[in-house]
Amino acid sequence: MDKSKLPEPWLRGTLTEVSPVQRAILHALELAKEDLDLWCGELNDDELNARPANIASVAFHIRHIARSTDRLLTYAESGTLSPEQISEMKAEMSQGATREQIFAELSDSLKKSIARVKSFTEGSLSESRTVGRQQMPTTVAGLLVHVADHAQRHVGQAIITAKVVKGLGS
Repeated sequence: MDKSKLPEPWLRGTLTEVSPVQRAILHALELAKEDLDLWCGELNDDELNARPANIASVAFHIRHIARSTDRLLTYAESGTLSPEQISEMKAEMSQGATREQIFAELSDSLKKSIARVKSFTEGSLSESRTVGRQQMPTTVAGLLVHVADHAQRHVGQAIITAKVVKGLGS
């Protein structure tokens, strides 16, 4: 079925067994994946890594969605970032990844993220959390909502960059 003709995930009546906050986050991640597949999925390796006018590449945005979601969920789970997460964060702008690598990383991250988002209880949503070295205050719900809005922000940037890259190649 052509997903571009379906209503957005939040209008499909799915995930009704999940609490409303988590459902909204999961629907946002589902929409992110669908939009990236639709608008960026046919780009070749060079197009994914292109940086017109020195802006961030589509590859960066997809990689950043995957990796920042992992980091934000780590904070939501009361964790601290591992050396591997910090190293991966520093490598998000690196060039040369293939289409298969980028979309596999995204798919793997989103599968894991879905399980992690579902693992929170409604009662945990108001629990205090901190973010980053500066220990900025937030809550579990604040982090989960930011997972969704941050992913959507970068999806939009990836789509615009993909359109620019395709426009330059025509």
